[in-house]
Amino acid sequence: MAMDTPAHTPTTHTPTTRTLIPAPHTLLTHQAPQTPQIPPHPPTPQPALTPRTTLHTTPATQPLAALLRGTVGAATGLGLADGGVSRDGIVLRLATDVPGGPEAYRLSTDRSREDVAVLIEGPTPAGVFRGIQTLRQLLGPDGFRRAPLGGGREWALPGVTIEDRPRFAWRGLMLDVARHFMPKDGVLRYLDLIAAHKLNVFHFHLTDDQGWRIEIKRYPRLTEVGAWRSRTKWGHRASPLWDEKPHGGYYTQDDIREIVAYAAERHIRVVPEIDLPGHSQAAIAAYPELGNTDVIDTAALSVWDTWGVNPNVLAPTDTTLRFYEGVLEEVLELFPEDVSPFIHIGGDECPKEQWQKSDIAQERIRELGLDGENELQSWIIRHFDTWLSARGRRLIGWDEILEGGLAPGAAVSSWRGFGAGVAAAEAGHDVVMCPEQYVYLDHRQAAGADEPMPIGFVRTLEDVYRFEPVPPQLGPEAAAHILGTQANVWTEVMENQSRVDYQTFPRLAAFAEVAWSALPAPADRDFADFERRMTAHYKRLDALGVDYRPPTGPLPGQQRPGVLGRPIEGAPPNR
Repeated sequence: MAMDTPAHTPTTHTPTTRTLIPAPHTLLTHQAPQTPQIPPHPPTPQPALTPRTTLHTTPATQPLAALLRGTVGAATGLGLADGGVSRDGIVLRLATDVPGGPEAYRLSTDRSREDVAVLIEGPTPAGVFRGIQTLRQLLGPDGFRRAPLGGGREWALPGVTIEDRPRFAWRGLMLDVARHFMPKDGVLRYLDLIAAHKLNVFHFHLTDDQGWRIEIKRYPRLTEVGAWRSRTKWGHRASPLWDEKPHGGYYTQDDIREIVAYAAERHIRVVPEIDLPGHSQAAIAAYPELGNTDVIDTAALSVWDTWGVNPNVLAPTDTTLRFYEGVLEEVLELFPEDVSPFIHIGGDECPKEQWQKSDIAQERIRELGLDGENELQSWIIRHFDTWLSARGRRLIGWDEILEGGLAPGAAVSSWRGFGAGVAAAEAGHDVVMCPEQYVYLDHRQAAGADEPMPIGFVRTLEDVYRFEPVPPQLGPEAAAHILGTQANVWTEVMENQSRVDYQTFPRLAAFAEVAWSALPAPADRDFADFERRMTAHYKRLDALGVDYRPPTGPLPGQQRPGVLGRPIEGAPPNR
């Protein structure tokens, strides 16, 4: 997140006018100049938010007023009543001279520029919204609370002008709610957290073998049956432990509309994921005709209760295609194009053994003149690429959709490393870089035995900070196809919101700085400075109520002694 702010709100301050246009931008704090320029005339009183502070908006920025009052106003206890441009005011307005694209902004508390307490400008409301997040950072950790701490304090601000802009247009977080369901209020809370970190894409993983989480009215059994499993594997799939309590839940269509509207207010795009043709046992359990009925007894399947790659995949039939077209018709209505231009179709980890044994699948391969099961999967993905394109949307899928040939308009989420993303970009396809070696936040954060349910490689805060989304071998034309980057939170071993917090934070702060800022090459990044700035950011996370992993290691309540994980030793392959 572009946290371009001082580490704390100073209680004493020698007012100086300074223009901070960082190169590279840094997320957690701006550095004061080595030799601040002291004005020759008596210093201007330090800007501050006080009970006299009013809020001035224009028609384009008026919708941001409620968001500013709900964050800055709630934390400070100030009413921020509507008012004109004044010495005590906050002004939000559009300005065409702010460089850096639609999400750039200029925040100034420098009275020599304009005699107001705070001026936030951007070329779009999205840019102004990003500037509001920096204002919260300038107010210090208490600027992130939901109610004031009292005491009638004035909220001093440093005299600065900040011009800032993001490096990438796609700065995302994927949240898996299929493996462990997160109630609606938790999803809204995560939208607030990613907005505070200046991320702008929420990838909503809604369906998988272990649960179907979105109401589809024409197919009610998807949630009546598919949203619930009888028990859950506790820990890695090799663990002997089970949670015998039924688990599940889903979002009604009105819940989805609320989530989408909440995201849109915060200038966050939502990418819904409906996984196919693999990771589909929950759907097959609800509607057995979707599976390979000539190979297995699909009517005997239930929602899967363990983890891993599931052999029970969708049948490549017209029945399946029409079913998922019906699902997607309702998905498109719930996720309007202005918020959700991309629809994620999964396409990953689809074992082909059932298709190899299925007379129906083999007949389809012959009928279409395909070269085996990989091209059969590609045919399914291409079908939905064409279907979505005809309705003004773009398909995006995990990098397995490259196998058998990539649909012409499809974009790729490159998760198995950098190689697939490089190949896709060089072939002229758009790519979101999310390699598991760096930004799979389910991977363990340290090598200690006290890490809860340790999964995968050690991926420390520093590892994430040194992640570079654009592979150096890409030429300029191919590099332009890197839309951005995304961190992924898979929840097999995250049974509740607290566990999601622990795995996601503080590493999401490092990721957000990478996604926003034009940092030096990975080896040249000043991680020691980032750690220093994180000292202040931990206090912000405390104020936000985030159950993050402390830098000293997990707290007792964050540990899961005796629950088997799957740690992998050594450095991950850099493929």
